[in-house]
Amino acid sequence: MESVAEAHTGRPRVTELRLSAFAGHRRAALALGAFTLFAGPSGCGKTTALRAYEALARLGGGAGVGEVFADPVACVPERARPDAQRRRGFRIGCTADGPEGPVRLDVAVQAEPELRIVGERLSAGGVVLLETALRDPSRPYVQAAWHTAGQSPVTRAPLPDDRLGTALLPLRVAGKTDGQRRVLAAAEQMVVALRSVFACDPRPERMRAPVPIGSGRLLGGCDNLADVLWRTHAECGRRHARFVAAVGAGCAGAVADVVAEVLGDGTVRGVLDRGDGVRTELGRLGDGELRYLALSLVLLTGPGVLEVDSVGEVPAAMQTLTVLADGLDRGLDPGQRGELVRLAARMCERGHIRVVGAVSEVAGVLGAAGTAATGDEGVAEVGGVTVVHLVP
Repeated sequence: MESVAEAHTGRPRVTELRLSAFAGHRRAALALGAFTLFAGPSGCGKTTALRAYEALARLGGGAGVGEVFADPVACVPERARPDAQRRRGFRIGCTADGPEGPVRLDVAVQAEPELRIVGERLSAGGVVLLETALRDPSRPYVQAAWHTAGQSPVTRAPLPDDRLGTALLPLRVAGKTDGQRRVLAAAEQMVVALRSVFACDPRPERMRAPVPIGSGRLLGGCDNLADVLWRTHAECGRRHARFVAAVGAGCAGAVADVVAEVLGDGTVRGVLDRGDGVRTELGRLGDGELRYLALSLVLLTGPGVLEVDSVGEVPAAMQTLTVLADGLDRGLDPGQRGELVRLAARMCERGHIRVVGAVSEVAGVLGAAGTAATGDEGVAEVGGVTVVHLVP
């Protein structure tokens, strides 16, 4: 479901994730709205889908294929057989909507005998804007052809086989013809849509101890939550007040404030101010309370606070942060799940963020509405949430 803010600004956003052949997924096209939940039993591929999305985001940010896929063989479909050259691999892709309309990116990765990107296609409006293919396995590059629409219809050149070609196009395309400018615009839309991604899975066991004062940018495991509280408490009073209200709704006992205290050794710890002179250290909270607190903070902050690879040369107003939250309902009680979903839906509708989360049982998160009938592709719209039901 597209948020009101996105519909008006046309900010680039990923609207479909394709897992053509990736781990347990084959020919899967997963629709993504402003707030999307992947739902299904253990083993249906929820976490795998989020990892594929994160992988595309990191490739879009310029990371090498070896950095992105630490265990590439695990991404190969289990029953995939090697070809005559003993090669096996996987294929993933996505669609990014925005000012240029829907732009498709599809990537083929070889996992064995060596890791490399062997094919890539960027297209829009039925026109292939960039296409790469591995012609000579003995050389560390692929042959690329991109749309020119000048005296020559395409330009051909080698590109490295360990990077996403789409992310490299601004360095290779001059932008002198209408065709080249179209290629650059489509590539920029895809890269902007992919790079502002924050993969978040709070780890309560890492959030209890005091931490050094650092950058104030939240890590994916929320290890440095107290350091971030030290920063956000002073930066935005209105947003902090919303955060305190959310914490009060999901944590036991009264909550007048959530603050950070600097200790004598220079570290900082988070505490709940109960409003009656009593302060509760975060280390005393339950795992579910800590996960709820951390996820609420993520939903109420943004790229300047979260550790994301945003596009520095693109104004923040043209970017939308996407939070990937594995196990969104893990360890939470029904009240916490309901509060978190309402907060996420509200922030997504405003265009502040997009959220793609994984839950084990959608009815437990959305209540009775979560049992709504799904469409032919297992997708349902429930209370402003796009629910994608996966099966093993």
